[in-house]
Amino acid sequence: MKINWKYWACQIVGWGAWCLFILYINLIVYKDIFESMYKSAAEIASAKEKLTKAVFITFIIAILVTHLIRLVLKQLDWIKYSFNKVIVIFICGAIITGYTFVTVTEKVEEYFNVSLEKNRKEQKLQAAQQIEKQNNLDTVGYYKSNYKPTSHQDTIIKTIKQSTRWHRNEKGKWQYQDVSRVSGIFQSVLLTSLWMLIYFVWHYVARNRKTQMANLKLESTVKELELQTIKAHINPHFIFNSLNSIRALVDENPERARTAITELSNLLRSSMQAEKNETVPFEKELKIVEDYLALEKIRFEDRLQVSFDIDEDTMQQPVPPMMLQTLVENAIKHGISKEIKGGPVLIKSNFVDNHYELVVENVGKLDLSIKVDGGFGINSTQNRLQLLYGNNANFSIIQKTENLVAAIIKIPLTNLIIDK
Repeated sequence: MKINWKYWACQIVGWGAWCLFILYINLIVYKDIFESMYKSAAEIASAKEKLTKAVFITFIIAILVTHLIRLVLKQLDWIKYSFNKVIVIFICGAIITGYTFVTVTEKVEEYFNVSLEKNRKEQKLQAAQQIEKQNNLDTVGYYKSNYKPTSHQDTIIKTIKQSTRWHRNEKGKWQYQDVSRVSGIFQSVLLTSLWMLIYFVWHYVARNRKTQMANLKLESTVKELELQTIKAHINPHFIFNSLNSIRALVDENPERARTAITELSNLLRSSMQAEKNETVPFEKELKIVEDYLALEKIRFEDRLQVSFDIDEDTMQQPVPPMMLQTLVENAIKHGISKEIKGGPVLIKSNFVDNHYELVVENVGKLDLSIKVDGGFGINSTQNRLQLLYGNNANFSIIQKTENLVAAIIKIPLTNLIIDK
């Protein structure tokens, strides 16, 4: 069985501290009062030894009794109950545990003859008997209901009871008014209430923490699945366009078609590797796009004019895989392909105002319906940025000039939300 070291350490340290506190109060703070109860140095030494043994017994019993209530609570599976039921369990548990604690402690102390309270009771009984004898009350039945004591005798009887808490019943037997036991039970109930309060609060906090961790893990898993779903859609879309370009070469230029197939296989290999990571260095992403543009160049020939404005410092900047390829693909699909003479596609990569900025510009007019409703490329880009960076990243498409559209991505220079 797995041992809960934290629990046992708390038990030992907590109850150990309480027992040391008892010794400190009796033997240090109220030393004079403690020693005044005994007549000789030998009796004082014996009392100190018995007190130490009694405190040790209290320590053992406290751990056993509270551990027993813990086993009962675990068996009840209390943490699943409503708040009202937990309160009832708390009150009943504290009272039962406190009473059991005192009762068991008393019995064990009496068995090992280390009960200071028992010795004090005997001393007080001897004092009561001595006062009774000195005033000649032991020769009369003053304790009987039909006896009418004198005023002096009545005063002595009250003095015996108030000073020693001993008195005779109607049968003449001595009885002790044990106020200390009531206060002891009350003190034990308070102690066990504190123990149970700490125990309940600890488990409530632990449960809430586990719930939060589970929710965060679930949220992270959902985001990862969403990202994987998005990337699973990107690759078929990319392959479809690439195959169309290669198909156009099969009859016209078989040699170039074979080269294009090799380029496509390289792209697919890079794409499959990219799916394993949330981000890749921009340099790797740029190589994929260059291969893609080489394939598209076959289809568009001189209509496609590609240029780059790349800051060398951004080559190792982490970017979402296949995102640049998606933007370039949209630039060709919605820009170049719709222009009779084609036009330029410019790719920019720079650091701007504590952000990494990736821009793809292409000739054409901004289709407002696409901007509002969003195609798959636009939606996937927005979703991936949101999942990876939250609201810290930004994606926008603008009509930069009369015949020039720009897709702009701004990524913060911070860690991702999803920490793998």
